[in-house]
Parts: sequence; C-alpha cells; structure tokens
Amino acid sequence: MVTTIQVDDKTILLLKKLKVYLDASSYDEAITRVAIKHMNPERSMAGSLAKYFKDYSTQKMIKEIKEERKKFDKF
Repeated sequence: MVTTIQVDDKTILLLKKLKVYLDASSYDEAITRVAIKHMNPERSMAGSLAKYFKDYSTQKMIKEIKEERKKFDKF
C-alpha cells in the first residue's frame, strides 16, 4: 500500500540528505533504516556491574589489584 504524506520543505531536504548518506534506494528505505535503528539501539554495557559493586569502594579495589600484582609479579 502506498501512502502520500505531507512534509515541510526542510524535512524533504533532510530526507534527501539522509537518502544519500545511507545510500538508500528510496526515501522509504532511508526512513525504515533510521526507525529500526532508533527502536533497537545498541545498548551500552557501561556501568552494568555497578549494582553488584555498590558497596565496593574504589580504594578497596585498587588495594586488592596491587596485592594481586605483588603475588604474581616474578620480576
């Protein structure tokens, strides 16, 4: 099914640039790609372990890392 939509002049210019940028064969393909990417963004894992280490201080962590280095450092 084909539908006609009304867009501002600025919007059509953006769509034209988007189509070229994405190397899409049509405006429909360009819009679809952007919509899919927006609906399923790649999620960052940054901070995902924070809930497990909320009572774990940075100083304690640094101290433990230094102690482990001393154990295994043969040089």
